[in-house]
Amino acid sequence: MQIADYSALMIFLVLGVVVAGAISALANQFGPRNKTKQKVLPYESGSNPIGSPQQMRFSVKFYMLAISFILFDLETIFVIPWAVAWKQNDMLGHGLYALGVMLVFVTILTIGLVYEWKQGGLEWD
Repeated sequence: MQIADYSALMIFLVLGVVVAGAISALANQFGPRNKTKQKVLPYESGSNPIGSPQQMRFSVKFYMLAISFILFDLETIFVIPWAVAWKQNDMLGHGLYALGVMLVFVTILTIGLVYEWKQGGLEWD
């Protein structure tokens, strides 16, 4: 691979940064600047804010559920490309190896899910 192979990618990245910067600069320059009391209030799903952000405490279960979501979202990110490349791996003779590696990966995540389930990490009170 030579640097010319990456030229289209570099042009795309530079163009993306230039366009994003130009849009931000134009919005900052020409956008309205009318700050009213209503506009500076924090937005809470259409309802009036209750208390200050420092008073609210979130349960640890909320964070456990969020981490679990991220974990299994990342699992999907790894499994989908693996499934797409399965046919190519099988044609190269690495099909069973690729299947074994993915089964180990999914088994470890399943053990983690069962552990979290048994500990009550998925219960929302």
